[in-house]
Amino acid sequence: MQIPLTPLVVVLFAVITQAVFAAGLLWLTRANQLPNRFLALLMLAIALWLLDGFFRVANIYAQDPNWYFAPIYYSLAFGPLLYFYVRSLVNHDFRWQLQYWWHFVPVLVQAALYAWLRLQDYEARNWFWQQVHRPYTYRLEFIGTWVSLTVYLALSLRRLREYRRWLLNNFSEVSRLRLLWLRTLLILVGIVSAQWLLELVLREFFQLYYRFDYSTELLGVVVFLIGVVGLRQADMQAVRFEPEEVTAAVAAAVPVAAPGAATPAPPSSIAVPFPEVYATEELPTALSVREAVPAATAPADPAVVERIRRALEDEQLYLNPTLTLAELSAHTSLAPRLISFTVNTGFKQSFNDLVNGYRVAEVKRRLATSDAQRLTLLGIALESGFNSKTTFNRIFKQFTGVAPRDYRATE
Repeated sequence: MQIPLTPLVVVLFAVITQAVFAAGLLWLTRANQLPNRFLALLMLAIALWLLDGFFRVANIYAQDPNWYFAPIYYSLAFGPLLYFYVRSLVNHDFRWQLQYWWHFVPVLVQAALYAWLRLQDYEARNWFWQQVHRPYTYRLEFIGTWVSLTVYLALSLRRLREYRRWLLNNFSEVSRLRLLWLRTLLILVGIVSAQWLLELVLREFFQLYYRFDYSTELLGVVVFLIGVVGLRQADMQAVRFEPEEVTAAVAAAVPVAAPGAATPAPPSSIAVPFPEVYATEELPTALSVREAVPAATAPADPAVVERIRRALEDEQLYLNPTLTLAELSAHTSLAPRLISFTVNTGFKQSFNDLVNGYRVAEVKRRLATSDAQRLTLLGIALESGFNSKTTFNRIFKQFTGVAPRDYRATE
């Protein structure tokens, strides 16, 4: 068998090899173990799909038709694997459940079909291609892949958008948790989906096969990006994000407590319940993390506002470079949702902006003292609660409108 060494053949072979190798590394890595295994399976599924393109451009099918219907087609898994990767990456508490298998029923059927065809002789496979696959199942598989990928891509983008909003209300340092690369990946997958739609229209209405087929090259870029960046993703162990509708359903399961009434004992099956009403004359000395969060229309409790202000301003918790909402909750004995509500309503800011505002103010204060001559700008930033030069520059300019170096020059 002769394989032409054209640039496309060489690149496809290299990308497929890199994808298999990177998938193995992702599968074995300890950090983000479950999401990385979803990502490894996605890489393998894409790599096998690219193998079909490699067989075509390398002229393998023409030289040996027995390679037709090789069990390498798992395209109906692209969407679900991508979606569950996003879900498990932004929630360390995510666990696989039996009902999730329904998402993979189409790809299991797809895999079973090709496995059965592989067991047939060449004549049977040729008959199936001519009479069944080309007029029916090929079309169903191609359209089904496009629909599946588009739907799960939309779900993944929505989950990522909600996560990034949640992140700002729970973490003061988000540079390694923003998942900017994942957003780029999803946009690129969207481009692949648009390309597949173009191919679908050309094939269904104009009978043009492989005339403008660039999805193989685009998928090669996708799998290369996953292999390069996926392994560098920061450990997401501290991240436990669930959409609002899930946490709201948990909260709604708890009986409402009237003002002044004792908080009812939570059912043992609910992990973090919050009654719907918070109404006290004074802030309790040790408010449990199971206490209530106010209704959305209620004003922030001044006592709670003062306790948060004291923790940040007087006790200087903002100097902790990785301060989280959970850590502030543990320090103040205030419920995380109560703190989040108070920060958004009473301070009119996100948790991230509130904490970084104190850090920027501390930098500006120290630049006006002898510290400006004793320490470098980065040294002042690190002692003010920032943990990297990049984050400091970005946040400082966001708050002041000028770069730190330019601000220092004006002092």
